[in-house]
Amino acid sequence: MFDGDDLDAAEQRVDDWQAGLEQRAAEAREMASRLAELSASARSEDKLVTVTVDATGVTGLELAEGIRKQPAADTAAAILATIRAARGKLTEAVTVVAEETVGADSETGQAVIASYAKRNG
Repeated sequence: MFDGDDLDAAEQRVDDWQAGLEQRAAEAREMASRLAELSASARSEDKLVTVTVDATGVTGLELAEGIRKQPAADTAAAILATIRAARGKLTEAVTVVAEETVGADSETGQAVIASYAKRNG
């Protein structure tokens, strides 16, 4: 059924397959670890609002004293716009991490980037 060469070739294919799986698993663990530490910040054009976000949402909001001089509706709009900007920066950072770990073009990389883009877009 198998001669020695066929068996050796089959064993090599299995070894290569296993090594590939182990490499992809290590890359995925590295990506998950780096993503867990990611955050991004943005500041409004007028420098009155600063927002920090991570994968869980808004983790920081700073309002400069000058914010008191504007209408509440303007403050609310500035906060929302700054959140969107910070989320956009987070998605950019996620793309970099995916590229550096699993590859942004890989199925895993694309799924992770799409997930962040959908949540933050």
